[in-house]
Amino acid sequence: MSESVPVDLVSRTWAGEPEPPAAVPSSADVVVIGGGIIGVSTAWFLAKHGVDVVVCEKGHIAGEQSGRNWGWVRQQGRDRREMPMIVESLRIWRTLGDEIGEDVGFSEQGVIYLIDNDRQFERYAAWAKFAEDYGTGTRLIEADELQRLVRGAAVQWRGALYTASDGRAEPHKAVPALARAVVRRGGTVLTSCAVRGIETTGGRVSAVVTEHGRIRTSTVLCAAGAWTSMFCRSLGIRVPQLKVRGTVARTAPADFVCNGAMTDRRLALRRRQDGGYTVAHGVVIDHPVTPSTFRFGPGFMPAVRMDARHLRLSLGREFLDEWLTPTTWPLDGESPFEKCRVLDPPPNPRILRQIRKHLDATFPQLAATPLVESWAGMIETTPDVVPVIDEAASLPGFHVATGFSGHGFGIGPGAGKAVAGLLTGDDVGLDVKAFRLGRFADGTPIRPETGV
Repeated sequence: MSESVPVDLVSRTWAGEPEPPAAVPSSADVVVIGGGIIGVSTAWFLAKHGVDVVVCEKGHIAGEQSGRNWGWVRQQGRDRREMPMIVESLRIWRTLGDEIGEDVGFSEQGVIYLIDNDRQFERYAAWAKFAEDYGTGTRLIEADELQRLVRGAAVQWRGALYTASDGRAEPHKAVPALARAVVRRGGTVLTSCAVRGIETTGGRVSAVVTEHGRIRTSTVLCAAGAWTSMFCRSLGIRVPQLKVRGTVARTAPADFVCNGAMTDRRLALRRRQDGGYTVAHGVVIDHPVTPSTFRFGPGFMPAVRMDARHLRLSLGREFLDEWLTPTTWPLDGESPFEKCRVLDPPPNPRILRQIRKHLDATFPQLAATPLVESWAGMIETTPDVVPVIDEAASLPGFHVATGFSGHGFGIGPGAGKAVAGLLTGDDVGLDVKAFRLGRFADGTPIRPETGV
């Protein structure tokens, strides 16, 4: 392995102790809770428009799922409600590195969904037809063209769904680079700065209370990923959200097999900027059972029925950890967010073995290529597998952006633009009504169109 590629290239993003601030600002126009792709992208668009924004992250920027995902930037296979946002997001990604003056690892190399059977073919053909309205260029390709895009495979596929305009980026680079750009634009980004709770005046937000002091504000965005539901519950706001563990690995630099990203539901693979591959299981849903499973589980049944054969349940430490975590806490003492700076689950060893098996079986030429680093992250998901982007009806000034269900990295810049518009009241051309929180309580049919 090249000495220029460190063994902890990805995991160094969340390693060590985060640096606490010397002080916190006394006030801000907007306070963002969470330093992942959604919170940081929102802050970027706010800062660009002169809004005084403060990002409070309890651990590291991109220390949880935003730094641990596959790095796909895809329109392909999206729920129709997400399409306007992801199309805009991809437009932003194409020039983001130049705009902020830092490399985010973006490359427009396409996404490939490989087809095994007639049922898949028909489903993907229907999606390609739907995508024509959005100008994605998605099309079905035959085996001969596929061989030019995916080389040396020992598996014979019928064909593939292919979107050449989709891309890939490097999570461990992109989000920290964007956070630095927020600061250069006049925003404030704080690490090791947990928000313990919210103060109100006259029934609406008036301040956030952090572990380092109080910040006066009238507008708060909770974009805390897997922690969002718990934080909202402490305010009496119900956000149905469960967590799925995503196990991922990367290889050493290796021979070319695919320059973009591909999956055949057994193996998901994307080419990395360092010459290796990020690899994962294509469809497995690894859910550690917690008390929230029982609290919110009935609402997730439509999604479970759609992907039941890929669901893997486990009962372990996560159940006890959540059981012992209080639902409310005093704001003048240590909160649960300070006790766990970084949610850092171990990778699932069984899934790692499956990744290795499928990688070797699909691409025998990579069988001697080692997996040099592995990690896991907790993906927050909603009952219909699309996000919540809304202001809480019971607490004016408090907004939520969560539940991106493993799709958040690619859609992050577009979502950030949409959320910034929601917070400021500006029309940015992206309607978020379909993502209202109330859809889970007002009788709206829950119909997931895609999986985690």
